Amino acid sequence: MTLLFLVLISRIYYVQVVNGAFWYEKAKSRWSANEVLVGKRGTITDRDGNVFAMDTMAYNVAVNPQAIHDADLVEEVVDGLHELLGKSKEELRKLVTAKKESDGKFYLVREIRPEGLKIDKSLADKLKQFRDELSKEKEVYDVGIILTEDLKRYYPRNALASQLVGYLDREGVAMTGVEAFFDEQLKGENGFVNYEKDGKRVQLSEGDFEYKPAQDGQNIKLTIDSDIQHYVEEALNEIVKKYAPKSATAIAADPQTMEILAMANTPTYNPNTYWQNNLNSYNHAIKSLYEPGSTFKIVTLAAAVEEGVFDPNEMYKSGQITLKGVPKPIRDIKREGWGTISFLDGLKHSSNVAFVKLGYERLGADKLREYITNFGFGQKTNIQLSNELTGSIRFQYPSEVANATFGQGVTVTPIQQVAAVAAVANGGRLLQPQIVKSITDPTTKTTTEIEPKVVRQVISKETSKLVGEYLEQVVSDQVNGSGKNAYIEGYRVAGKTGTAQKVIGKDYSSTKFVVSFIGYAPVDDPKIVVYVVVDEPNDPLVGGGKVAAPAFKQIVLKSLRKMGVAPNYKTDSNTEKKEVSVVIPDLSELKVAQAKAELAAKAINYELIGNGATVLQQIPAGGSIVHPTQRVYLITEQRDKLAVPDMTGVSLRDALEITSLLGVRVITEGQGYVVSQKVEEQNGKRIVRIVLQPPAGGPGGAAAGTGSEGDAIDTEDAEQSGAEQGQGTEDTEKEGNTPE
Repeated sequence: MTLLFLVLISRIYYVQVVNGAFWYEKAKSRWSANEVLVGKRGTITDRDGNVFAMDTMAYNVAVNPQAIHDADLVEEVVDGLHELLGKSKEELRKLVTAKKESDGKFYLVREIRPEGLKIDKSLADKLKQFRDELSKEKEVYDVGIILTEDLKRYYPRNALASQLVGYLDREGVAMTGVEAFFDEQLKGENGFVNYEKDGKRVQLSEGDFEYKPAQDGQNIKLTIDSDIQHYVEEALNEIVKKYAPKSATAIAADPQTMEILAMANTPTYNPNTYWQNNLNSYNHAIKSLYEPGSTFKIVTLAAAVEEGVFDPNEMYKSGQITLKGVPKPIRDIKREGWGTISFLDGLKHSSNVAFVKLGYERLGADKLREYITNFGFGQKTNIQLSNELTGSIRFQYPSEVANATFGQGVTVTPIQQVAAVAAVANGGRLLQPQIVKSITDPTTKTTTEIEPKVVRQVISKETSKLVGEYLEQVVSDQVNGSGKNAYIEGYRVAGKTGTAQKVIGKDYSSTKFVVSFIGYAPVDDPKIVVYVVVDEPNDPLVGGGKVAAPAFKQIVLKSLRKMGVAPNYKTDSNTEKKEVSVVIPDLSELKVAQAKAELAAKAINYELIGNGATVLQQIPAGGSIVHPTQRVYLITEQRDKLAVPDMTGVSLRDALEITSLLGVRVITEGQGYVVSQKVEEQNGKRIVRIVLQPPAGGPGGAAAGTGSEGDAIDTEDAEQSGAEQGQGTEDTEKEGNTPE
């Protein structure tokens, strides 16, 4: 017995003391439990908080070859996973029968990639159902199909702004767009919790405990406006249907800040299923180079005006010009020209000869190159997107200098064009394009606002104003203006068309063109600049004025309406150009969300009156034909519960109808449209005093409101008049077939 105890004590000593550290670590690993705390990737939203990208629940699929072998379910599992995941049976069979090379034993876990990586809940539910049915049918507890929870990137807007937002691949790697450029800010950091447990997996109160919280990624709010993005993509889709181009790109921006309001390309793709057509994730707006053609003449014009060498009334001989050192004469798009015309008419006709005289003869190569560089060409704009190209300017020979004056031999990106024309519009300031409005850290609850960044002053405010007025006539002149198809009734629009031959090999093609239009509105206080460029439309005889200008018009008109920008002037009904108008849809009895969606789709401003869920009444009524900037009032509660809405900008007729509906007495001062209002209470009844003024530039445009106060109008007895009817069609004189 003594000997036995000596042996036992010796063994205990060896285990506990000599080899104690080893067995302690073994035991500790059995006691220890650890969990990974996943940090979420930050969201990407538009300027109004509408989500473009977010993390959502997902599942990963794996198999347990050992369990499948033990249950003899190889073929059943292969057939089921093939049907649900779409992976080939041969590859699945290799996975479910996989063995280790070291000992020949079956693996315990083999992931199914990429088909089983980050699948959505609906597919995971089908897999769970298949697993449960197979388990019940074969009376086996473990059929060897493993589902683990995970997070995946989800893009609720699908293809909207997809090239700008970018995507993550199935491995979670940021590939393009904002996702890639701001990957460090967006991606979260995983945390963990480590603790010691007993045999029942209950945490030991005296055990070791280690905890690191997960950190979610930062949230990025873009400058993009989802509505304007929709208008842009809608316009591009119409171009695709009509002209089947190789690609089409459009950018809309605020020229005062260079915040990008929309950026779109066709063809497009869905980042949720990027593997189907991820080649379409290419963002032409920053990664493609084009010869701009005559849209580049804006740069030459601005330089000439700034240097005092442009006289709009000066005459010159159009048609062609011969220059010393240039082997061939430079011709206008109309070879015989338009005779002897003014330089302003040369701008309207987009005469190459006029701009050669201005840029080559008067400014000279050095000065012209200086302005081209100062406007940002041949260099990156530093927009917050990866792989932006710089473009090039050929200025070695006299012919290259002459050609550059009208946009030939120059390669630019669309974003460079927008930044340069925005500088012309905003008073001469070249600004860095911005696509991010703010970044919010969810951990510290701090938000960093991105401020506009001025690169340099390129031209003076006076020059900016003059150039805008000249470019306005390119659009407003419905006889000679090359940009007449971009005319928007009631608004002052400046713009320029462009049609450039594509270089095929070493020569310019006579059948393949890049056509474009760039402009801004309103001229006196620009709110939006839009560039539309179309690569190889299927008709070689159409130019930028035919293909791109109508799309520009559609985008700008809807955007101005969405922004609530009032027209510059009221048109004269006696002129041939008729007021642009829209038909108000009938929204009665619709749910508020549905009514709002219909109005947003038509870019019609609206205001909700009341907190109800259903539209009880609307003003103006459904079917009314009104100006695009007319606001629609949606009544959702009975009138005794309603507050008086903001009626600024509405006509007296509509103001009377609104106040009548509310049972409110109104006192008017002046005539025209409401410019201010004040709600008072007298003898227990509400009274609203409104001041009206005629629209600027309209009949009786002198300041109103100077007359005596009008008589009180009891709106309950006021006669209601219908909306004015009649919608003219725009004069759309056909454009010539000669490319610009």
